[in-house]
This record gives sequence, structure tokens and C-alpha cells, in this order.
Amino acid sequence: MVLKEDLQAELKEAMRSGDHLRRDTIRMALAAIKLTEVEKRVPLDESAVLSVLQKEVKIQLEAIEDAKKAGRQDLIKTLEAGQKILESYLPEPLSEEEVTQLAQDVIKEIHAQTPQEMGKVMKVLMPRVQGRADGKIINQIVRSLLLKE
Repeated sequence: MVLKEDLQAELKEAMRSGDHLRRDTIRMALAAIKLTEVEKRVPLDESAVLSVLQKEVKIQLEAIEDAKKAGRQDLIKTLEAGQKILESYLPEPLSEEEVTQLAQDVIKEIHAQTPQEMGKVMKVLMPRVQGRADGKIINQIVRSLLLKE
């Protein structure tokens, strides 16, 4: 598990350098990873660690929205900085065009033609885009492609 080890090394470096925001953000991410490991009672593989980090980014985004509603500019800046730190550990996200191309390839590969075959397409497509695209966007793209055919 390279990613978890990377996070632990980054935590040590942040502690040495006195970067409190980075330290706290990485600690939060490692705590979420540890909690998931305890719940599942097994060490997480790299893809599971990535999904935990994605979940933490979504939590940060929700907190930013809440802070905006409350008018807390000081909190917004801190949360956005933390979000950027977490996103730096995630793989580069795919563009909509790239997701569309991958979805078209999968549809041709498994010969899907109707919206009822969406589950089959998603089953093949999701491992290919794991951690690099939002599931809602993927779902919308696949649905629109299958409705056209």
C-alpha cells in the first residue's frame, strides 16, 4: 500500500516543517482510513484507500458549502486549502470526453444496446475509471449513450 505509506511519510514531513494545516488534513485522512480498516477488519488496498480519500474530499466540499451558507470566510479558506491537499493524493480526474470515450468503448465491447443493459456496462466501466471520475457523471453519460442507440 504505497498511498497509505506516502500519507504517513507526508505527515511526518508536515510535522517537521510545522505545516499545521497539512498535518491536520493528513491526520484526518489517516484516521478515516484507519476507521474503515477497523470497520472492515482488514487492511485496505490502494483502491479502497483512494475511495476513502474521495469520500473525505466530498465531506470537505459539503463543509465548504455549509461555511458559505453561514458566511464564515475564515473557515472557507481553511477548508478549501485542506481540500486541495487531499486532492493532491488522488489521481488526475478524467474529463467528460475521456469518460464518454471509455463508455463508448465498453458499450461496443460488450455489445450493449438498450438502457436495460446499463448495469452490465457499469460493471465493466467502473473499475477502469476507479477514483478518476464521479459516479453520477459516469451514470449520466452511460445512460445518454444507451438511449441514443
